[in-house]
Amino acid sequence: MIDKSPLVEMAKGPSPVGAARRATPTLSRPIKLRLTGVSKAFRSANGNTTLALQDINFEVREGEFVCILGPSGCGKTTLLNIIAGLDRAGCGDVLCNGRRVKGPGMDRIVMFQESVLFPWLTACKNIEIGLKSKGLSKAARTVKAMDFLRLVHLSKFANAHPHELSGGMRQRVALARSLAMEPEILLMDEPFTALDAQTRWILHYELQNIWEKTGKTVIFVTHNIREAVCLADRVIVLSSRPGRIKREYKIDLPRPRDDGSVEVAALSTEILAILRDEIEKVMREELDEGSCKECDVKCVGVTPDNSNPK
Repeated sequence: MIDKSPLVEMAKGPSPVGAARRATPTLSRPIKLRLTGVSKAFRSANGNTTLALQDINFEVREGEFVCILGPSGCGKTTLLNIIAGLDRAGCGDVLCNGRRVKGPGMDRIVMFQESVLFPWLTACKNIEIGLKSKGLSKAARTVKAMDFLRLVHLSKFANAHPHELSGGMRQRVALARSLAMEPEILLMDEPFTALDAQTRWILHYELQNIWEKTGKTVIFVTHNIREAVCLADRVIVLSSRPGRIKREYKIDLPRPRDDGSVEVAALSTEILAILRDEIEKVMREELDEGSCKECDVKCVGVTPDNSNPK
């Protein structure tokens, strides 16, 4: 039998532009999530206050894939936690389906940087355990878990334990577990950061394919520019701390996208130009006084001896 899986088809080469799939326009779809005037400050043990987020305003429509991109420490994860209901905004409103978010809910599921699988459970059982809260029978849980393992192409590893799976496979199990809960919004917090480049390439394509099959609303946090351009319908770029929306990009490239394509690289370069100043601000804040930004090495104040030039 010939394997006609999407990943095999992509390996043959990019599709002609005319045949490539494009995301369905979302402007006519209902608003799934709305953030208005969201700010967040943290108070340290010594009484100092740090403003993490300032006046965040945006909307996400049903079925939209939105990436939140920004330099380290700009409040991306804090913003995701506020949307998830795991943290509270200092001021402003977060509305999901028109209802104010007051805490965690089954309509919003978070996929973290680590797979967070139970090591004593098989891949299938790790998915089933989340389904118990939905009141499904044991048989129904198993059937549903296997359906989602097939979606991420891991049905052959249903009885494998996490230590028997690669890092990429564990993240695919975690993705299947999140999707099996059928959330209205899937929140993903840099889930591919710890993976090697080849595995990320595979999972970028897999996630695009799964998103098109399920029509799920996705909010994906990343600091990887190419990853954002490869995956998103729209990229929201945050400034350095306090995180503010610096710019939004509508990504109108054919799908499926390859993060090594010329088009993705060109748009990534454009976004990098916008982010460069913000990245340099972070470097200036983090380096010790007297450090050299170019090499990140402490300057010792030794004047070079130029009396004997070559």
